[in-house]
Amino acid sequence: MNILILGSGGREHTFAWKIAQSPKCEKLFVAPGNSGTAEIATNVNVGVTDFPAIKIIVLENKIDLVVVGPEDPLVNGIHDYFLNDSEIKHVLVIGPQKAAAELEGSKEFAKEFLYRHNIPTAAYASFTKETVEKGYTFLETLSPPYVLKADGLAAGKGVVILKDLEEAKAELKSMLVDAKFGMASNKVVIEEFLDGIELSCFVLTDGEHYKILPTAKDYKRIGEGDTGLNTGGMGAVSPVPFATEEFLSKIEERIVKPTISGLKKDKLPYVGFVFIGLIKVGDEPKVIEYNVRMGDPETEVVLPRLKNDFVDILEAMGKGALNTIDIEIDSRAATTIMLVSGGYPETYEKGKLITGVASITDSIAFHAGAQIKDGEIITSGGRVMAITSYGNTYQEAIKKSYQSIDKLHFDKMNYRKDIGFDL
Repeated sequence: MNILILGSGGREHTFAWKIAQSPKCEKLFVAPGNSGTAEIATNVNVGVTDFPAIKIIVLENKIDLVVVGPEDPLVNGIHDYFLNDSEIKHVLVIGPQKAAAELEGSKEFAKEFLYRHNIPTAAYASFTKETVEKGYTFLETLSPPYVLKADGLAAGKGVVILKDLEEAKAELKSMLVDAKFGMASNKVVIEEFLDGIELSCFVLTDGEHYKILPTAKDYKRIGEGDTGLNTGGMGAVSPVPFATEEFLSKIEERIVKPTISGLKKDKLPYVGFVFIGLIKVGDEPKVIEYNVRMGDPETEVVLPRLKNDFVDILEAMGKGALNTIDIEIDSRAATTIMLVSGGYPETYEKGKLITGVASITDSIAFHAGAQIKDGEIITSGGRVMAITSYGNTYQEAIKKSYQSIDKLHFDKMNYRKDIGFDL
């Protein structure tokens, strides 16, 4: 098969790394890709939401399968674009159609879905610029801390948690009236705060059947001890040590099954990955959010633990035959540590030379915000590289990742030195 991956991050490099191992993969393309994908695939300089240009790549290279990495093209309807075009509708697309992608495209849509299908989640209400005064009143009914979520896509940065009521009111005004997150915060969802420990569950579905991948836990905050600003993720661990068999059974029965059956009942066409952001409150799992793609950096610890031929799985998903696949998981733990540009998630500089990548032997360096220029690898984004390692325990794997990081360097390189601290 000729396969095209859309995206340019660590998740897409991990997809490419796994897909390239399959004897079924003849030619592999990544659009736009990064310095890591360039080593194992052909990068094509096309944006993930430029659907006409993507169509040209698909036709010119006789692409059989498209794997959509990020959320933007899904929320904008790339799967529908393929289905509605007679020249490319035969191509298998991994990623839900537009109607189902609203699970990530709109926080309010997701909350309504959760309530409709009796899936455990936090109480909430949503507000617009016109109802901001009602939002202030609703905040007064809650106990701190206060959770405010931009309804639309805000690149993983649209969630704010504040302990002070007046600060929360000011933030609500900033989001709704001053358009802090642009169109994404035209509507804001305010939720009750759930106190517990977070984890992620990844589900594959062909629209009818489902399979559950290993759990993972990522670390969103920039600072040690989970302090500072939210980021796209600073590291991840799989499996999650506190997720017992009993707890995993609760996740499947109370959350995964009603999610998949809810998609069918609501006629939301879904072929792809369902990322369920969970929180363990006491011994009970509750849903924080849905994403309609794999998480990043969780992909960098989940896919390395998958023993199956990934192309077999993707093909089965696309053809409605996921029930014919048995998922095989490596019993070892996997951890990843994200190297970021100095200043991230706020202002940072690009174009810094990265050295030492070739000397890493005990870990896998998944490239993210990195590109090749004049034969050198340079930084091109905030999250630059994810260093993934295996170990018999997560502690052993983390130690290996940190030892590998010691061999790497770029100016103002930053990373968290406490991944796994809370386990």
